Amino acid sequence: MGLIHIVFGQSSVPVLGEAVAMDEKMSGDILCFEDDLSVGPLFILDTKEGRAGRKQFWQQLAGISPLPAPAEEEPAPVVAPAVEEDPEDADRFNTLKAQLKENPEQEVWIWAGQNARDVCGYYWLVSQLYDFAGRIHIIYLNNLPFLNEKGAVFYPTHLHQILPKEFLKAKKLARPISLAEYELDGDEWHRLMNENAGIRLLEGGKKIKGEPTLFYDKELQTQSGKEFVKAWRIVQQVTGKLKYPVMDQFLGWRLKELIREGKLESRGELKTIRDFEVKLPGESTDNAATMDNTENPTTL
Repeated sequence: MGLIHIVFGQSSVPVLGEAVAMDEKMSGDILCFEDDLSVGPLFILDTKEGRAGRKQFWQQLAGISPLPAPAEEEPAPVVAPAVEEDPEDADRFNTLKAQLKENPEQEVWIWAGQNARDVCGYYWLVSQLYDFAGRIHIIYLNNLPFLNEKGAVFYPTHLHQILPKEFLKAKKLARPISLAEYELDGDEWHRLMNENAGIRLLEGGKKIKGEPTLFYDKELQTQSGKEFVKAWRIVQQVTGKLKYPVMDQFLGWRLKELIREGKLESRGELKTIRDFEVKLPGESTDNAATMDNTENPTTL
C-alpha cells in the first residue's frame, strides 16, 4: 500500500512528485490542500457558515462581487443545474478520513516548509486526525540546509524551492506525530480560529502570530512614491524585506483597498498587480514641472 503525501499549495506538487518517482519506498499519491490558511478569516471554520465566510473572503480578493439576494416579493428564478465545482479542502479531507478508516494500514506523510501557510495547514489537519495517531507522520523542514542547483547550501522556506533529489534526504525526518502534539497543536488551531486575525505570520519554529488585515498597509504606502509605479514592483519591494513572504494576491488586494480609500491613486485596470500602477495622492513631479513651464514660459 502506497503512502499518502500531503502538501499545501500546488507549487509543491511537481517537485515532490518527481521525488516520489525516484524512490519506491516513497511511492504513493499526493494530496494537495489548496486554501492558504495564513490569510483571511478562520472563525468557526469547522462549520458551513465559517467556510462560507472564507469563500466570500477569497471572492473579495479576486474582485468577485457576491450575488445579490432576491427580493422577498419576487419568486425565486428557475436555475439551471450548476456545473460541478472543483472539490474544496473540506471535501478532500473527508475523502482522506474515509481512506484512513477503510484501510487500517494506510500511512500519511505531511510535508511542511518553514512558512505560515504550511504551518497553519498542519495545525488545521492535526486538530482532526487524533483518531489515527501513529499513522500520521510529519516532515517539517524547519531551518534545514539543502543544496541548490549549483551545489551551494541554502535554507528553503517553501517545498517548491527544493530539488527533487534533496527530498530523498528529507524523508529520513519523517516521524509519527506524538499524542502530546495532537493535544497542543490541536489547541493551537482552535486558538487561531478564535483569534480570527486578518493575517498570520510565522515567527520561527511553529509559532504563529496573528496581525490585523491592514498590517502591511503602511509599508505599501511607504514604498509608493509621487510617480506611478507598477503595482507588482511595490509588492515585490515589500515582500523582499520579509523573512517569510506573504502571498502577492493578498498585498495586491490591500493596494486596491488603499486606492478605494483614497490613500493611493491608480492608473490602469484594477485586476492583477501587473495590470495597474499606483502612486501617492497628489500631482506627480512631472505634472508639476509641466504646469510650472506653462505658467512661466521661457521667452527668447
